[in-house]
Amino acid sequence: MTPASANDGLAPYFERYGPAYRWLVITTTMMATITVVLSSTVVNVALPDIMGVFGIGQDQAQWMSTGFLAAMTGSMLLNAWLNDAIGVRATFIGSLALFSVASVVGGLAPNENVLTLARVAQGVAAGILQPLAMIMIFRVFPSNERGRAMGIYGIGVVLAPAIGPTLGGWLTDSYDWRWVFYMGLPTSVAGMLLGSVFLPGRLGTDKPRRFDFFGLLLLTLFLVISLYAVANGQRNGWDSNLIVGLSWSGAVLLLAFIVWELRTPEPMVNLKVFSISRYAAAAVVALIFGAGIYGSSYLVPLFVQTVQGYTPTRAGELLIPGGLILGIVFPIAGRLTDRLPAYAMIATGLFIFGLSNLLLYDVAVDTSFWRMALLVMLGRVGLGVMMPALNAGALSVLPAEMLAQGTGTINFVRQLGGAFGVSLLSAATEMRFAFHADALTTTQTASNGTTLELINRVATLDGVWGVPGTQSMAGALNYLGQILATQAQSLAYGDGFALVGVVFWMGILPALWMRRKH
Repeated sequence: MTPASANDGLAPYFERYGPAYRWLVITTTMMATITVVLSSTVVNVALPDIMGVFGIGQDQAQWMSTGFLAAMTGSMLLNAWLNDAIGVRATFIGSLALFSVASVVGGLAPNENVLTLARVAQGVAAGILQPLAMIMIFRVFPSNERGRAMGIYGIGVVLAPAIGPTLGGWLTDSYDWRWVFYMGLPTSVAGMLLGSVFLPGRLGTDKPRRFDFFGLLLLTLFLVISLYAVANGQRNGWDSNLIVGLSWSGAVLLLAFIVWELRTPEPMVNLKVFSISRYAAAAVVALIFGAGIYGSSYLVPLFVQTVQGYTPTRAGELLIPGGLILGIVFPIAGRLTDRLPAYAMIATGLFIFGLSNLLLYDVAVDTSFWRMALLVMLGRVGLGVMMPALNAGALSVLPAEMLAQGTGTINFVRQLGGAFGVSLLSAATEMRFAFHADALTTTQTASNGTTLELINRVATLDGVWGVPGTQSMAGALNYLGQILATQAQSLAYGDGFALVGVVFWMGILPALWMRRKH
């Protein structure tokens, strides 16, 4: 008997393809997942080139990551309703088609605004596609084979971010940053072709439930307004009328969303799951997890390119060891999750990832490639240890009737953490850069012997190379300014890594709260 024998949607496929149909489903959904994972990681490698081409700063460039994550956060809640309303096949193919069109628009974008809109459209498609793979794997595999299926499926999920940044860096160096947006097109087209053959229409025969569009509107407005306030706080001033007004508006919209979801009969996010304290603790950890993994993935390639002068290819190579070690640790941690308490695995992972970021506090221009790579690897070990245990620990405390809502909600919270994590970390880095630049500048006075010696030596060298005396001093002062800016950037990025480390260590407290009470 197949898992779909009682389900008219899947039974014909099992009759046609037999047990091999399960692996055809994994192959099909993996095409979409690889496309999505590639898109969420490779653009970070090309950001410095994009900033240079369009003449924008980090505060504007981070919207390409934040907009993608925010759109993915909101749209992933549409998946279940779309599967019921138009069917799995149409949802899958339509989302990949939207992603493909957005990729082409991003590659042809004439300015940063069009590029950001293309990233948002990619995020919408990615959010709809992300839960679909899990749904189909659970539908076609019996319970005693799902672990093996998830392990095989996870190989593609892990290898995409390991190989993607390197390939994206090579394309950026050898051709142009625009080619990065075309990377996902082959797997996207392959996914559409496979989906048209191997994915069913509607899985159930029941009438689709009413979707909470008003709740989605409130959530979208909250995300857009709040993230805009965080992204532009440093530029406009955190105490400016615009930023204060937007912050209060975001708070009101969040409160309205919570009230609405508690009162509506068919909520988009079932907030009642948070009444279970151990699940609520797991949700806090998921929020921190999302912020940390996306925030650090944003900071590392930006630091090595803007401060250390790495090429995009070299920056991508830096991330390969971490991706590969994650692929090794992930299945081992999955097996350990069945034997060890979830809270212990999660707390251990939080500690390791936090430690790796705290050790990056003193990064500088001369920090070696392998020191950076090893610390990134250490962080990925921490993530690999806690990833399987987090979902298992969260869902194990829920009654059976709340499992579906709990699964969607924990994924939503993790993505929400990612959206705000990138934006907040970018803002914090900008603030610390301004602070360190001011602090270093005030020390460059006539009484600073080291500064005077540097200026005189550089001016002398300029004179040796034939620079007129009227220009040699200006050149020396310009060189001093570049050194100060680089040092301020290094200190700011170090503060950003330390912030991630401290927040992850703080997350150990809610992780310990997940411990079963006797």
